[in-house]
Amino acid sequence: MNESDATTFSHVPVLLNEAMDELNLHPGKVWVDATAGFGGHLQEMIKRLSGDGKFIGIDRDKQTLSMLRNKLADKAHLFHANYTEIEDVLREAGEQQVTGGILADLGVSSRQLDDAERGFSFLRDGPLDMRMDQSQNLTAEAIVNNYSEKELAEIIFMYGEERHSRRIAKRIIERRPFKNTLALADLVRGCVRPSKYDDSHPATRTFQALRIAVNDELGSLKSFLQQGIQLLAPGARFVVITFHSLEDRIVKQIFKEAALNCICPPRQPICTCTKRSQLLVITRKPIVADKKEVLANPRARSAKLRAGEKLA
Repeated sequence: MNESDATTFSHVPVLLNEAMDELNLHPGKVWVDATAGFGGHLQEMIKRLSGDGKFIGIDRDKQTLSMLRNKLADKAHLFHANYTEIEDVLREAGEQQVTGGILADLGVSSRQLDDAERGFSFLRDGPLDMRMDQSQNLTAEAIVNNYSEKELAEIIFMYGEERHSRRIAKRIIERRPFKNTLALADLVRGCVRPSKYDDSHPATRTFQALRIAVNDELGSLKSFLQQGIQLLAPGARFVVITFHSLEDRIVKQIFKEAALNCICPPRQPICTCTKRSQLLVITRKPIVADKKEVLANPRARSAKLRAGEKLA
């Protein structure tokens, strides 16, 4: 998709109202959308606050960021970066702390998935790429064609939670090299027995695993969360939307570690049980999309939102 397609592309942000509610929007503060994408959440922040505040958007996809610049013009400060560079971005924007809140929607946009040239899709033929940031060197093709059978099996099992990982890795070694997505998807289909309990494409978990490995998504997420908590000013919020269990587990654990032994009730503004806690976990259980949103936007089905507030 090129920039001219941006006018016809429709992006529906997931858990939009819930995210805005948990950010607890107030005017005159610094707000960061760490995965700005097509700007659905960022635009809503600006709209609800009538532009009263400083809005910072980060995205590692240059194409997407270019489209967003056309949409937002001078309403936000936009940076091409990985969200692990949030501290550097904040400094470049002239800020030391995030006084309002940080939002991160960890989903891959349907535009990226549908663009065969990006190599994310097992339904459309394209190069085995899968890079979020196309300036980086590592691609899915490099992993598939160069990693050992053991390394491939571990990636597919750990990041895709695929129980047929060893069989898939063995077949890849036997039949590589692979250049295109459909050839790899066909191989995986032949390795995975269909299940009456799972109607997803047989290659779903393997392609997810490769995408996570190419972009170091889980390692980056841990670094980003730890940095983000430190950068929040007292009273500022951290809202994260995840789309699979591996991400949600990391967010839950790091929020829990930042809360330490805090057993205060949800939404209590001050930690009264320990002075060491950095974060008050607002969502004891993740917020999920209601039936109406799932019907309107099926990708919301797997979304989970967790939120925390920085303590004084």
